Amino acid sequence: MNLADAVLDQISDGDNGDEESRTAATGTDSPDEEAGTDAVSAAELSTDDVFHVLQTKRRRDVLRYLQDVSDPVRMRDLAEQVAAWEQETSIEALSSDERQRVYISLYQSHLPKLDEEGIVEYDKDRGIVERTPLAAAFDPYIDEAIGGETEEVSDPWPERYAAAVLAGVVALGAAGLDIAGLSAIVAGAITLVAVTAVTVAHTLSRRERFATSE
Repeated sequence: MNLADAVLDQISDGDNGDEESRTAATGTDSPDEEAGTDAVSAAELSTDDVFHVLQTKRRRDVLRYLQDVSDPVRMRDLAEQVAAWEQETSIEALSSDERQRVYISLYQSHLPKLDEEGIVEYDKDRGIVERTPLAAAFDPYIDEAIGGETEEVSDPWPERYAAAVLAGVVALGAAGLDIAGLSAIVAGAITLVAVTAVTVAHTLSRRERFATSE
């Protein structure tokens, strides 16, 4: 049983109990009520349900994208926007590898999972994705996650690159002024090592971040 079915069973059980109570009290049947996942609210989802679905950033980004559209969307468009959010850049600036990495992850894992849980309808053959009424129950959590991300500290890497370059400039300046016995070769080596160290650390940090989002 998927998440949507479990929630519908819970709603049905509650509606049946309310129906019996109203019938016993009034002696008449109540009007028919519309059934379906439109009635689902966040309160009817357990913490485990929510965490299970939203534990990866790419699933959160899928639901974030679908919040703003009312019609079915092409999976390729969805994957490109998710990749752009990950890279903190525009869709036009994405590389082929960055697009493909996210596309494959959504195609093989995340969209089938969301479809299985009844949160989206995913037509794998046509490459079309559409959110279901159950997805609305996750909107408060998505909005909260987006708010938390915008409050995070800004990217520190530009400052770190600047510090490495500054260290090199100081070393070269010291060599030019014959301070501390530094030669131009040693100063150049210090600059190269500083910039390389920051570049390697930045690359490892990006890989770790992408690994946690998959």
